[in-house]
Amino acid sequence: MDDDASRRRLRLSRERLDQAARAAWLYYIAGRTQDEIAAQLQVSRQTAQRLVALAVAEKLIKFRFDHPLGACLAKAERLSARYRLAYCEVVPAADGEEGGLSGLAIAAAQSLETWLAQPAPVTIGFSTGSTLRAVAAEISPLAAPQHTLFSLCGTLGHDGRAMAADPVMRIAERTGAQCFPMTLPLVAGAAEEKALAERQRAYQTLQSLTRQARCLFLGVGHIGWRAPLHQSGFITDAELAELMEAGAVGEIAGCAFDARGRRVVTPLAARITALWAGDSAQAIRIGVAAGAKKLAALKAALASGLLNGLITDEETAATLLEASSSLDRRPPPRRR
Repeated sequence: MDDDASRRRLRLSRERLDQAARAAWLYYIAGRTQDEIAAQLQVSRQTAQRLVALAVAEKLIKFRFDHPLGACLAKAERLSARYRLAYCEVVPAADGEEGGLSGLAIAAAQSLETWLAQPAPVTIGFSTGSTLRAVAAEISPLAAPQHTLFSLCGTLGHDGRAMAADPVMRIAERTGAQCFPMTLPLVAGAAEEKALAERQRAYQTLQSLTRQARCLFLGVGHIGWRAPLHQSGFITDAELAELMEAGAVGEIAGCAFDARGRRVVTPLAARITALWAGDSAQAIRIGVAAGAKKLAALKAALASGLLNGLITDEETAATLLEASSSLDRRPPPRRR
């Protein structure tokens, strides 16, 4: 009896979602009023209204903005020219961290969906972090079994505890793409543990995928107080201080780099279980990041070529352009 009741509830739930999808299509695509939808679906006006709301709540409807924003496009073109980017998109700035993150995630999801729509197989890599997890949540369900997705870094704590959901797994679930996660601690307990992991076939496969990658989607973290690596519990106070003293300004997939975009070499670096994004020489390496805290990291990664693609907001873009202009105006050094 319990199984029959469960199946009945599941069937009713699916039927209601189907009805919600019909109501949403009639409202958003066909332009029908709620009274017209109610009449066509043979329900009350209040029920029609609730069905449309259910479709939005279940993310059956995704908003796509088709009007070109001139100021954002202009900034994207200037950033592309200044840093020789293969890809650049600037989204409108939004008040509050959550609004800005949502805009970046939607733009990155649209870009990723373009890659996944290609008929020929492509290999795409991902770092982790809150921005990339937001991107994964925005991906529309689609069939893309010909493509390969992989993780650039481990997502476990030092004790094996899962610290955050791996975006690669979520994207693979929604697309059917082949998935190669890195189910290892981001920071190994000792350098010997990382060396052991590197000798495993699974890790060597990920290294091979890094060299084959056509595109990387990368979160960019800052190095400083309340840095993502520190706040998430991956590194200690002492390790954070060590990175700062070594000149680290940012990190991608757990790999710290300095103001010249060079990887910072510390004892901690020997324990980071991650693949260096710079090794994907043939890939478009797209940084998905915005905000004042990340400016130093973004400047370093863009100027050095560690990133050759960018998705950011207009406030961050304006500051990056202003900083690059001031550098261009700086007088040349005197010859001795």
